[in-house]
Amino acid sequence: MTNTEQHNPEGENQPTPEALATAESEAHEVPQTDVHLSRPFIDELIDTMRSGEREPVLAMFEELHAADVADILEVLPSNKRLQLIEYLGDKIDPDVLFEVEGEAQEELYEHLPNDQIADAVTELETDDAVYVIEELEDADREEVMRALASDDRAAIEENLSYPEDSAGRLMQRDLVALPEFWTVGQTIDFLRSDNDAIPDDFYDVFIVDPSHRPVGTLPLSRLMRTQRDSTIAEIMEADPYLIDVNTDQEEAAYQFTKYHLISSGVVDDNGRLVGVITVDDVVDVIEEEAEEDLLALAGVGEESGLNENVVDITRSRFAWLVVNLGTAILASTVIGLFDATIEQMVALAVLMPIVASMGGNAGTQTMTVAVRAIATKELSSTNAIRVTARELMAASLNGFALAIFSAIVAYVWFGGAELALIFGTAMVVNIFVAGFSGMAIPMALHKLEIDPAIASSVFVTTITDVVGFFAFLGLAAFFLL
Repeated sequence: MTNTEQHNPEGENQPTPEALATAESEAHEVPQTDVHLSRPFIDELIDTMRSGEREPVLAMFEELHAADVADILEVLPSNKRLQLIEYLGDKIDPDVLFEVEGEAQEELYEHLPNDQIADAVTELETDDAVYVIEELEDADREEVMRALASDDRAAIEENLSYPEDSAGRLMQRDLVALPEFWTVGQTIDFLRSDNDAIPDDFYDVFIVDPSHRPVGTLPLSRLMRTQRDSTIAEIMEADPYLIDVNTDQEEAAYQFTKYHLISSGVVDDNGRLVGVITVDDVVDVIEEEAEEDLLALAGVGEESGLNENVVDITRSRFAWLVVNLGTAILASTVIGLFDATIEQMVALAVLMPIVASMGGNAGTQTMTVAVRAIATKELSSTNAIRVTARELMAASLNGFALAIFSAIVAYVWFGGAELALIFGTAMVVNIFVAGFSGMAIPMALHKLEIDPAIASSVFVTTITDVVGFFAFLGLAAFFLL
């Protein structure tokens, strides 16, 4: 008997209290995440590479996940990154090719031999393999495709034939599809067999008719709890939820979220089962779409990440800066119309940026809510009027509250009751307009099939600036001068 076990009267081995205490302590330990990105680890890695020996470098990567290796490649400077790629060589996990992003991805693909990339692609799931193939330069892509086995090449080419960002590009082709007359026992024996056609990870068995059209799904949990002599048709979920191969990946992700799916079959135009989308793929899509919307709201493109090169970053941001320059000139033109008014009362120059700024902030708040609601399909033509009325009510209440506070500040600051009243009135007008434009512009752009996340902020900011300046300066010119 070891020191972690004791014998009870019934002859069963029981853990000692000491062992239980140790196990409980270990269970409550919080693992330190991203140790591989810490300064000590990176410094140790660079020192190890400087020694010129490959084995110590490989030893540092033995226990690391492919995503962690990708993180290291992304944080290293270019010269150290290329040195690490050379050290790792043929020991690079195929999943690293899928995980790495930005400039690190470009350098990895460029410096790995195409035959190694081809070998890696054959080990990846179809959707991941398609992603890698898409990111290659044209000449490299053709060479890698020629190096693939005919069945792998055909599967990838078929996925590439579907529209970009569609379910066909997102799906993987490895799945389990069985006829409905099979028994549970037959199914379990088949799944336990040494069959290369069975994917490494799956959640459901698809039940198909002779035309390979899905008629049901069978979760593995239900399969394992059922007697062997039952047919899978008796326990399957009839009328499975299916996704058309041409469906946009964002719509597919929305369906997963709405119906709490773990996996879903993908069917072609004839209703035949051609692939499967799993929840891990959908998580990637949700993260990607959220990142795109966040960057778009800030007026920067997808190439603005920390791992992109300077040229791509500059190009992606310049276009929006030019647009913003144009809108700023438009707002300044409004100010120019009242230059004589401003010259006669310096207080106007001090207060007018406040009106525009508060309107811009209020508009951004409403616009963000609207863009998110459109993306999650919470906002539609059915409830648009009700939601807009609610936002206008909130904007009006905020406007009046801020107007009272602002008027008091203006009165104390400059000592003029009329100026304070005009300042407060302009605040109410601009925040109300901000609330309306923050809702109306995203909905209008969505109706025109323009991504609201990309273009809304420019229009909303311009409207609040122009209306804020015009309302404040116009009222001042009419009542004060």
